[in-house]
Amino acid sequence: MNPAMTTLPDTLDRTDATAPGRRARRAPSPSGRTAAGGIERPSLVATGILLLGALYCLLPVVWVLIAASKSPDELFSTFSLAPSAHLLDNLRDLFTYRDGLFFRWAGNTVLYAIGGALASTVVSAAAGYGLAKFVFRGKKLFFNVILAGVLLPAVILAVPQYLLFAQLGLANTYWAVLLPSILNPYGIYLARIYAGAAVPTEMIEAARTDGAGELRIFAQFAVPMMLPGLVTVFLFQFVGIWNNYMLPYIMLGDDKLFPITVGLSTLMNQGASQPAMYTTVITGALVSIIPLIALFLLLQRYWQTDLTAGAVKS
Repeated sequence: MNPAMTTLPDTLDRTDATAPGRRARRAPSPSGRTAAGGIERPSLVATGILLLGALYCLLPVVWVLIAASKSPDELFSTFSLAPSAHLLDNLRDLFTYRDGLFFRWAGNTVLYAIGGALASTVVSAAAGYGLAKFVFRGKKLFFNVILAGVLLPAVILAVPQYLLFAQLGLANTYWAVLLPSILNPYGIYLARIYAGAAVPTEMIEAARTDGAGELRIFAQFAVPMMLPGLVTVFLFQFVGIWNNYMLPYIMLGDDKLFPITVGLSTLMNQGASQPAMYTTVITGALVSIIPLIALFLLLQRYWQTDLTAGAVKS
């Protein structure tokens, strides 16, 4: 082979890179580094917007933390962001109120949130998988109805649901809050999108050829592949039920069945005559967000796995 021919491409590349008026372009990589190893400068505008968004989200949490450390007199007479040293006293007042009624509210909230979120995730996974991988009459209409349910505010259905549960004798029971939480149109929509992308049709056909039933294919093959997406569905539904106020407020009349949201609301109404209740409500709000933060940190690795898998697929 002619040596001149082997070095011709390299010579052309060097000539093109060093030609006057021309600059070698460096293609950016997803990691933020250029092809030659340089680091791109972050956008100051984007960074500023993200910092403002973070401040907007975190400032109320900081205020609740600081306000929970104040006495009833300090809450209205001192600077809002000036901390105090009464957090332990406020926690004691919260936990001893009516012989520990807050613990009952917390237990009810955990029951509603975990039970409703788990049942909703199972239903969403099955419905989303069926919509993504099966062909049946009325499929498009059924999916359009689900999309309409996503756009419909849940508060609109609260009163009709109460009338229905009252007719069935289930009003003012745990079922009045659990059953409406099972069907989540947005969760079904997310599960359908994720099942269509994460579960290969070839795998389903191969499992059917080997004699596996549809329930076994769903439970043993489809669900593990959909797990990161189902964790997202579970977390969204858990947070939605944990923070839900209108549905249990309408459905429940016994304060021993209240979740934290409705229970703290009753204490807030008493704050007009007992100013100490305001600090109790703020302290209860602080305690109520701790499980949400812990759950997010616990399930965050599933989100990271999902994002990594999506980057590899793309």
